[in-house]
Amino acid sequence: MTKPLETLRYLTAQDLFAALPEIGEDMTARPRRDEGVMAFARGLLDGPAPEEAVTFAAQMFIRRVSVWWGHECLRHVGDRLDPVDAGMMERAAAWVAEPDEDARAAMLDAAMASEVRGPGVWLALGAGWGGASLTAPDSPPVTPPRFLTGRAVNAAVLAALARVAQPRRQATLRDFLSMARDLAAPDLD
Repeated sequence: MTKPLETLRYLTAQDLFAALPEIGEDMTARPRRDEGVMAFARGLLDGPAPEEAVTFAAQMFIRRVSVWWGHECLRHVGDRLDPVDAGMMERAAAWVAEPDEDARAAMLDAAMASEVRGPGVWLALGAGWGGASLTAPDSPPVTPPRFLTGRAVNAAVLAALARVAQPRRQATLRDFLSMARDLAAPDLD
């Protein structure tokens, strides 16, 4: 198996699919043998379901980086977010900067209590599920499934993308993937 970079779980898409088979439940495309994660993600943009690039990118990063990427995507379309989503998005960013377990648990509780699950709430859920446990720090630990944060980040980014006017959607999707490439590594292909 290839050694992941600091931000990525694995260098090849095939290794990521093998380690997280749940990705196969969320998308139809499959990588070629030894295809790099960014090459696979870029190819998805030109496929029959370009949104699968978001689904894949949300899972290719380690959890904190996935949440940060989601934050940057939401910030890119921030004028389309309501105040609740914007506040949740900022709480998620604060957790990425300083992953405090008490703050993570409080954010998860607030996100779970939200009546509407917009992009920022989904991002906060992803951050909340990105810690060492799904439970509060004073409760017995429950390890979150490895795919859970990525699924929430995927929901956040796709919900934000859905708020973009149709004529701008493809360009915005390409912007999101460009941000993923920048986070993965400027020289990674």
